[in-house]
Amino acid sequence: MVVKKIAIEEHFSTPENSKLWNDSGEADRNGKSYTDFIVDRLWDDNKAYQDELNRLGIVHTVMSLTSPGVQGIDDPKTAVDLAHSSNQDAYDHYVKSNPKQFSMFAAVALQDLNEAAKEAEHAVKDLGAKGILINGYTNMGDVNTPMYLDDPKVDVFWQKISELDVPVYLHPREPMPASTQIYQGYPELIGSAWGFTQETAVHAIRLIMSGLFDRYPNLTVVLGHLGEGLSQTLPRTEHRLFRQRNGEVNAKNVKPLTSYLHTNFMCTTSGHYDTDALESAIEAFGPDRVMFSVDYPYENNSDAANWFDQLSLPEDLKQQIAYDNAARLLHIK
Repeated sequence: MVVKKIAIEEHFSTPENSKLWNDSGEADRNGKSYTDFIVDRLWDDNKAYQDELNRLGIVHTVMSLTSPGVQGIDDPKTAVDLAHSSNQDAYDHYVKSNPKQFSMFAAVALQDLNEAAKEAEHAVKDLGAKGILINGYTNMGDVNTPMYLDDPKVDVFWQKISELDVPVYLHPREPMPASTQIYQGYPELIGSAWGFTQETAVHAIRLIMSGLFDRYPNLTVVLGHLGEGLSQTLPRTEHRLFRQRNGEVNAKNVKPLTSYLHTNFMCTTSGHYDTDALESAIEAFGPDRVMFSVDYPYENNSDAANWFDQLSLPEDLKQQIAYDNAARLLHIK
């Protein structure tokens, strides 16, 4: 049976972003045919895309700028301009023509934190953005000194997000070059095969340990790929940190790490179509905090939808994950 679904990690690239995006490393890693498939669909014919979505029961789709997007720009002004133009392009190309099918997560340029807060407010209030998507750490001019979202300077942005009461989707990007020595000899692991997960999982733990969610308890951060492995690994991290509690301690969180998965995080099925991993995520995050997604065009809509439709889960739980949880979070009717 085809289940009614919302997909919230679906990607586009504007012509301007594509000019600024050096995808040579990813192209080498993915191979020509797969790279061509992706590039051809990042700024696609909406009619063909909508027809496919309709066949698969994906009744609403949230579009966001592909990784690394604005976070990969060194120059602050270029980043600010790209965020603003990309959000307008997403609204014009997708949302304005078919708001029932499409909405958007906005891009922001954290290279200029005040401008990021302004752009978040503009996108949410004027363009109807459902939240913000940030592609990992932000370039700050020096490739070896990126800014992560737990940096105290980012508080001006988090304060605005708390006021707007919208989610932030923490999407992966490749580890910074200085951190890739462990992949030497196996470059195919740097991206989505493994590096994305490692990079994003640590980033999420940093957010928890910084005390961010204790300062702003209404924040919701969404993780793709069934929570970037945290359903399996975070309990051990919590245990080991407790054993180390009389040693070096910089963490500011006031509750156990795993408790924040139930209060401040949600996860999606994007690009991770494994039933055992899904069940683990449901247990770790809670059934009201897991959502369907595809990760288009890096994944096929049909692969994601057909896997989900055939799951042996209670029908009410399937509907909750497929549609209801995202509809509640994003105020989709």
